[in-house]
Amino acid sequence: MTTPEETAALKQEILACNGWLSSHGYFGTLRGTGGNVSVRSGDDAFLITPSSLSYDEMTAEDLCLLDFDLNVRAGARRPSVEAGLHAAVYRKRPEIRAIVHTHQPFASVFALINRPVPALFDEVAFKLGEQVEIISYALSGSPELAANVAARMDNHAHAYIIQNHGALLLGADLAEAWLNAELLEKACQVYACALSTGAPVSPLPEAVRNVIRDTRRFLREEKLKTLSGNRSG
Repeated sequence: MTTPEETAALKQEILACNGWLSSHGYFGTLRGTGGNVSVRSGDDAFLITPSSLSYDEMTAEDLCLLDFDLNVRAGARRPSVEAGLHAAVYRKRPEIRAIVHTHQPFASVFALINRPVPALFDEVAFKLGEQVEIISYALSGSPELAANVAARMDNHAHAYIIQNHGALLLGADLAEAWLNAELLEKACQVYACALSTGAPVSPLPEAVRNVIRDTRRFLREEKLKTLSGNRSG
């Protein structure tokens, strides 16, 4: 159960993340309302940004608390149209505590050419996963898009690109999901520049990718054990 003090702190963290992502162009426009951020609150609910409200106007009272069936528990505003997408992730991935959905420029390049981003740098791959996969397109805010997102969660990555849409970053907390947005943009920018040269692009060696896969699996299992122990305790 999340205490009122913890909820207030989570709300302030969301507002700080929103402001940074918006001012740095990760939501696509500075004055628009694209993108959304959420944080898990307890075991069966999450806080999420509202729909159609600019980030420089948003306050803690504007954030919405929903359960995983999208019932509103708190908040007077209409939740983000992508709330179903966030709920789908939280249902499938209990270790995920925060989600950042962006329209960041270089990740959007690969959303348009429908091309996954391979493991290019080990420090990025350890955080994001072996490959940033493409989630098939469906209309924004639709149940079909939420289903497409849920179908990709079994690879246990922390970054995805949604075809003709944007990017999806996950984390054990909001600080991690926020950082992953930066790491993804770095990888996409460098990969786009490398492809533009026409020269071959060298992914990480298979042996390193195996180490990354095994390390990420171990860390995920340890995180799940910790969560299970916390619930049973």
